[in-house]
Amino acid sequence: MSVPSLPVAIIGAGPVGLAAAAHVVSRSLTPVVLEAGARVGDGIRRWGHVRVFSPWSLNIDPLAADLLTRRGWTMPPADEYPTGRALVEQYLEPLAALPEIAPYLRLGTRVLAVARRHHDRMKDGRREEAPFLVRLLGPGGEQDLLASAVIDASGTIDTPGPLGASGVRAIGEAAARDRIFYGIPDVLGAERRRYVGRRVLVVGSGHSALNALLDLAQLAAEDPATRITWAIRRTTIGHLLGGPRKDQLEERGRLGSSVRELLDNRRVELATNFHITEVSVTPEGLIVSDGNRRLPQVDEIVAATGFRPDWSILSEVRLDLDPAVESPRALAPLIDPNVHSCGTVPPHGAEELKQPDSNLFVVGMKSYGRAPTFLMRTGYEQVRSVVSAIAGDWEAARRVELVLPETGVCSTDRSGSAASSCCGSAPDVEVAIPLVSVSKSRGAAVAPAPPPSSCG
Repeated sequence: MSVPSLPVAIIGAGPVGLAAAAHVVSRSLTPVVLEAGARVGDGIRRWGHVRVFSPWSLNIDPLAADLLTRRGWTMPPADEYPTGRALVEQYLEPLAALPEIAPYLRLGTRVLAVARRHHDRMKDGRREEAPFLVRLLGPGGEQDLLASAVIDASGTIDTPGPLGASGVRAIGEAAARDRIFYGIPDVLGAERRRYVGRRVLVVGSGHSALNALLDLAQLAAEDPATRITWAIRRTTIGHLLGGPRKDQLEERGRLGSSVRELLDNRRVELATNFHITEVSVTPEGLIVSDGNRRLPQVDEIVAATGFRPDWSILSEVRLDLDPAVESPRALAPLIDPNVHSCGTVPPHGAEELKQPDSNLFVVGMKSYGRAPTFLMRTGYEQVRSVVSAIAGDWEAARRVELVLPETGVCSTDRSGSAASSCCGSAPDVEVAIPLVSVSKSRGAAVAPAPPPSSCG
C-alpha cells in the first residue's frame, strides 16, 4: 500500500473534485486539490449562461452541503434549476472557501503527468508500495508532488469532439476554427454579436445541441435574419426528442419538446443522415460536405459534438479501459449508449472505477469516457464510494446510496437502427433542407416537413 501519511491528490476543482475533497476531509485524510484554472469551477464557468436540467437537489453533494450548513450557508431552493454560473457562485465558491478545504486548494496548477515513484508502467517490483508521483506546472514552475492516492476529476471540457463523423477532424475543420464554436455559445449574451443576423449551423444530437438550437431560435425571433440549420448523423429523429412524459427530469424532457416545436414550425431546417467529411471556407460562407452532398453556406458553426477524455496525463500508470467507451472497463457496460436506450445508469462506485494501480480512480465526467448523460449526483456517489475505499472502508464503498431519475431520451442499438424501448416506435424524419450534390452542384428538392414524434 502507498504511504498513508501522504495526501490524496485530487485533479480538478469542479463539483466532483471539490466533493471529493470534502469526503477526504471527512475521513480525516489530507486532500490536495490541483486546479489548472485560476478559479474553482473553471470548466463550468465556460457554460455559465446555460440552465441545467436537473434541480439544485441533484447538483449538491449531501456531505458538502452538511459542511456548508454548519458554517451558516443556506441551500438554494431544492426544486429550482440553476445556471452554471449560479452553481459556481452559490455552491462551489462557498464550498472552496470553507476552512476545511481552502488550505488544500492549489489554483493555477496543471497536472502534467501521474506515475508511481521510481516505477514506469512496466516495472512491477514492490509497485503497490510506491507512492504516486504527480508532476505539476504551477506559478513556481515544474515540481513533483507525492500522494498516497489519486482521484482524477479533471473532466473532458478541454477535449471536444470534432465535426468529422469518423472521429477525426473533418478536412478543413482546423482552417475554419475561428468560425466554429465547440459547446454551447452564449448567443443571447456575450456572443450575441457573433450570431445575430447570421446563418448558423448546429451539429450534434445531444442536449448541448438542443440548448444551442433553442437559444438561436430566440435570437432569430428577435432578428429574423438569423437562420438556423441543424445537421445530425442519425437517419431519423426517432426518440431523440423524447419529451417530459418520458423523462423524470422534466426540464431535460422539455428541451426535446421545445425543439420538436421549432421543427414543426419550420424555424429550424433539419438535415438527417449527414456525416461531415469536409468544411470549406469560401467568400460566400462555410460549406459543409458529407462527401456526396453539401449544405447551403453558413456563417458560423456550433459543434455540439460531445467531449472525450484525455488520458495522456495517466499514460505512465496502469489503466484498464473499455476500448470503445474509453471509460473504466467495469463501468462501460452500465453506460454504453450503444447498449442502453431508456432507463437509468445503475449507481456505481469504487468497485467499477478501480484501476490496476491501486488507489487510482477516475471520477466525474471523465469516468464516462465518450458516453453521454452524466449527472453531477452520479459523480457525488462515485467520490463517496471512492474515498471510502481509499480510507479502507470497503463496506461503505460497496454500499449504494443513490437513486437516479429515469430518462426518456433513447439512443441506438449496436446495429445503428433506432432504439425502441420505453418510447415506442417513432416515424422517420427525412432531410428537410435543400442539399446540393457535390459532383453536379444541383439543388435537390425540399423534403416534406417531419411528422410529430410519438415519443413526446
